[in-house]
Amino acid sequence: MRDAFGGIVNITIIIVFLVIVSGYLAFNVNYTKAFRVKNKIITTIEQYEGNCSMINGACDQAITNYMRDIGYSVQTDFALDGYTCRNGYCIQEVTAENNTDDTIVFENNDGKVYYKVVTVIYIDIPIINKIMPQLKVFQVSGTTKVFRPTR
Repeated sequence: MRDAFGGIVNITIIIVFLVIVSGYLAFNVNYTKAFRVKNKIITTIEQYEGNCSMINGACDQAITNYMRDIGYSVQTDFALDGYTCRNGYCIQEVTAENNTDDTIVFENNDGKVYYKVVTVIYIDIPIINKIMPQLKVFQVSGTTKVFRPTR
């Protein structure tokens, strides 16, 4: 009987270890995708000089195509207060003022803006989502450099 109990405990420890390692790897893969998408969105906004407000415009298509190419998928109903959200990412235009904001010092920036970008890490693991539903979404955020948008 002692040997049978030891075997069950060992199998349980191995299964728990495999679940933890698999979850960690899944999180890292999705974090890397979210980070790459955030960087691509920032680069694209800077390339198009802030003209990304049109849905299905050239800027939006470049971002959407990149997300599809790397396999970035998220829940589509994700939203943040003060941000314009679509396709799993959110953008907020911020006017650059002559003060300190987010440890960035702005000087002589009349009419210039920068953009805050947030992407999400979404891992759909049913067992984890039932136990801890608040851990469903993590965020990766960044900002563009300050520039004067052409509209």
